[in-house]
Amino acid sequence: MDNILNLAGTGPVVLGVFLVLIFFSVVSWAIIMFKLIQIHKANSESVRFMDFFWKTKRFDTIAAQADRFSSSPLVMLFNEGYSELKQLMDTDGKQSTSEVSTDLGGVANVSRALRRATNQEVNRLEKYTTFLATTGSASPFIGLFGTVWGIMVAFQGIGTTGSASLAVVAPGISEALRATAIGLIAAIPAVMAYNHFQHKIRVLVKEMDSFSTEFLNIVQRNIAGK
Repeated sequence: MDNILNLAGTGPVVLGVFLVLIFFSVVSWAIIMFKLIQIHKANSESVRFMDFFWKTKRFDTIAAQADRFSSSPLVMLFNEGYSELKQLMDTDGKQSTSEVSTDLGGVANVSRALRRATNQEVNRLEKYTTFLATTGSASPFIGLFGTVWGIMVAFQGIGTTGSASLAVVAPGISEALRATAIGLIAAIPAVMAYNHFQHKIRVLVKEMDSFSTEFLNIVQRNIAGK
């Protein structure tokens, strides 16, 4: 690794390629660490919140303690859905969420609030992952550019000196190989992390969709029972 990152004697163009790739790699690893923590918290707190949700019988009690699970995207959905119910309750002059108007527009409003919250949470979970995708797709080509340039430098050395000895071609070939290596070092973790996070996010989206359906079913059952 020290040999790969040794920039002494590197030409300005290939040096620029190295610095760009190092930047991509450092930022990618920072994003990877952040997303690992964020998604792990989202998963673990979603499990805890769902257990609390089904054990608790009242929406107001759940709302009062929802902040305990603030990293869960399901909490945002619940808060938005419950907030919409409270607005409908206030509009109708009711005293409890179980007395919401049987107007189907009320249920549709709750559904829209849940969908809006889902979209917001998906955007939050996917934030910064596009940089990983960009790193994974662009870094090999940036490294390839450095590789091609290094080979050009090697051939220019042969043309200038009229010799094809190892001492003449070695610096350019070394730059070329290092550019390829750094490009792959930056790209491979980014691609693997991006695919991993996309899978985890898809699982969370399914959980959000399932929770939205259950939330609406609870609201509709309460309305139908009144």
